[in-house]
Amino acid sequence: MRTLYGKALAAGLAVAFVSTQSGAAQTRSGASSLRSVSKNPVAKEGVVEPAAIDALKNMSNYLMQAQTLGIKSEGSLDVVTNDGQRIQLDGTTTYKVRRPGFVIDYVSDMKSRRFIYDGRTFTVYSPKLGYYASVPAPPTNREVLNTIYKRFGIALPLEDLFRWNDPSSAARIQGIKSAYYIGTVTLDGVETNHYAFREAAVDWELWIQQNDQPLPRKLVIVDRTDPARPTFISRLSWQVNPSFTDADFTFVPDANAKHIQLATYKGE
Repeated sequence: MRTLYGKALAAGLAVAFVSTQSGAAQTRSGASSLRSVSKNPVAKEGVVEPAAIDALKNMSNYLMQAQTLGIKSEGSLDVVTNDGQRIQLDGTTTYKVRRPGFVIDYVSDMKSRRFIYDGRTFTVYSPKLGYYASVPAPPTNREVLNTIYKRFGIALPLEDLFRWNDPSSAARIQGIKSAYYIGTVTLDGVETNHYAFREAAVDWELWIQQNDQPLPRKLVIVDRTDPARPTFISRLSWQVNPSFTDADFTFVPDANAKHIQLATYKGE
């Protein structure tokens, strides 16, 4: 799923000391809870509910109709070491979106990236490294997403959320193994509908706001191709139709920034 790997552009540890007796009690309690859950599984293996697919399409249609959007994503991405240990990396991604144009800023302690599209040019900028690359771009956001992925292998964070009503996603929808409604969940005071999906290589969940603004509020993606099951989690907050100016989408490099060329993606 392009969303998961786009996050690669994208801890404290708590240690509890318990007695052997207490640990054994906790183990028995945990095992009992697992058995209880297994008797009443939420999962609907192999079930594709049309309403769940419609929810994806309605969400994307709403996002694509908005004239402008402001988005903030608080996310964590698992990185798996060579010996199979999962390390969780946190980061914040902010978005300004208009038609045409977007600015995406990913910031973490390890790395940062900025992606800018002003309607004519697409730019990738690394503030910490001091490098940027710019290429001519087509006139719509949708075309830009397709072009930079095919030519340069760049998948932008959370771009899938905008694409489920796109005809190009029809084959992917046909390949979904399961899709179903789980229930209602309140996130940050907002009532959402919780859905679960399975594709060939990933499991993912989506929490979509109820009412006339079907905004995605939480996203979880699990990579099933890796035995460690690395996971990406994002909590989303939204501004619908905020005011932007052309200056918001204009890239002005730092005086010491160096221009480089984007490498063409050749695939596997």
